[in-house]
Amino acid sequence: MLEKQRILIVDDDTNISELVSLYLTKERFDTRCCDDGVEALKAFKEYDPDLILLDLMLPGMDGYEICREVRKTSNIPIIMLSAKGEVFDKVLGLELGADDYIIKPFDTKELVARVKAVLRRTTVVKPTTEAEAEDMQGDYIKYPDLYVNITTYTVKYFGNRVELPPKELELLYFLASNPNRVYTREQLLSNIWGYDYIGDNRTVDVHIKRLREKFKEHEAWALSTVWGIGYKFELKGMN
Repeated sequence: MLEKQRILIVDDDTNISELVSLYLTKERFDTRCCDDGVEALKAFKEYDPDLILLDLMLPGMDGYEICREVRKTSNIPIIMLSAKGEVFDKVLGLELGADDYIIKPFDTKELVARVKAVLRRTTVVKPTTEAEAEDMQGDYIKYPDLYVNITTYTVKYFGNRVELPPKELELLYFLASNPNRVYTREQLLSNIWGYDYIGDNRTVDVHIKRLREKFKEHEAWALSTVWGIGYKFELKGMN
């Protein structure tokens, strides 16, 4: 039997941590909850988690300090949880070594999807074939029947390699790396084409259309339009 992956939940609101723990337990994760920063560091050393869900506002030691301490000895994935939605707070968290940043209040099902996505990108699995070893090189994401590697610019769909222009691949990777998160056309232009891009935001629509022609809607995921806002990589059943 495979050992369950361990998630350390650090939040001083026990209602939130217990609810998150309940959802993660249903998804076959093992969890431990802490409501204090000092206690969280002790649990990190004793519990040896595979991922930390880390609130920022904590008694004893705040989330930023905990992240700094953890990063001195470990590359364990960290997802920060915070009511602070300012760009400065997000950037600081990510620069300190967080792998993702979720703003409160959040949808618990989306949080679980983010946990799974981060673990997919960071969990080390020993390859059994040369093909698997090649697939595990660099930064990549995997979903049912879809593999995207941003390091080698490789895409596989139902096991077959798909040739994509660089911007299409980068757009697909960016959206799939942030499942169920909605991005406006302007945000996608900034992240994929750069702030100095001179062009129409219809460029995004064209690239999404081309991707949909190559990747038909899957039973587990889809490139979805959020009318009046933009696009998202939707995980079915995780809304």
